[in-house]
Amino acid sequence: MEGVLICLLAGGHVLLEGVPGLGKTTLLRTLARTLQLKYSRIQFTPDLMPADIVGSMIMETGDHGAKSLRFQPGPIFAHLVLADEINRATPKTQSALLEAMQERTVTSGTTTHELDRPFLVMATQNPIEMEGTYPLPEAQLDRFLMKILVTYPNREELNRIVERTIQREEQAPSAVLDRDAILEVRSVCREVLVAPHVQEYAIHLVMATQPEQKEAHELARKYVRYGSSPRGAQALVECGRVLALMRGRLHLAMEDVEHIASSVLRHRIILNFDAHADGQTPETILAAIIKGVTAHAAAA
Repeated sequence: MEGVLICLLAGGHVLLEGVPGLGKTTLLRTLARTLQLKYSRIQFTPDLMPADIVGSMIMETGDHGAKSLRFQPGPIFAHLVLADEINRATPKTQSALLEAMQERTVTSGTTTHELDRPFLVMATQNPIEMEGTYPLPEAQLDRFLMKILVTYPNREELNRIVERTIQREEQAPSAVLDRDAILEVRSVCREVLVAPHVQEYAIHLVMATQPEQKEAHELARKYVRYGSSPRGAQALVECGRVLALMRGRLHLAMEDVEHIASSVLRHRIILNFDAHADGQTPETILAAIIKGVTAHAAAA
């Protein structure tokens, strides 16, 4: 929940990876109710077409028989959009999301339609069943502010889930914010101060993932094919500012950046064959990089 809220307030999008049944769909639907935002869900399948996402032109007949074209908006025209199992759609359909995610606009013919703010795409993908899926291209992965791994609940959380399941009446979430309040909080997040040494820490984290840089970590040189793009540094600062505000501070601290570094960078590094052969994952490599850069910053 924290990561999704951070992305919403930072103005970005979030990719959730986890097995079915962990509450990813329920999370976004509940968030829409508590924040009084328009919510839509798109189930991605191999036969899904771009028009099924963004909308299409339809022919209308007037009272006097005159025909005209009208744009029928698709489910992308919402504040919170759940792209369920996004990697099951073809690359052509996946790319239909690119303009909406990056530009916050949808183009149909010669007309460009603005999407309402706030606008958050929460995409999900199943890490187990890969048959019949199309891996997300790097250009689209980079447009997600965070990639969050949804893990199994612990004993206490699972006990709470079962208790709520056996209750006679389902608890309805109550509204806590509305659209205007969210936009106001967003503007406050942009006023969170970023000290030069914290900015340098974020930059160092990103450059440590790039194997060709002199600041690169030894594991990055050995196992990383392509490191994080500059969007990674931007995302570290943007998400860190939101987290700092959530923690009651108006200045960004290094621990804020460290806290969200894995979620921001794990989908922005591409490993080479040696990494897969040696059993390395983005998690193991990023853990070493973050630890090394943090230790270097503390000693400086």
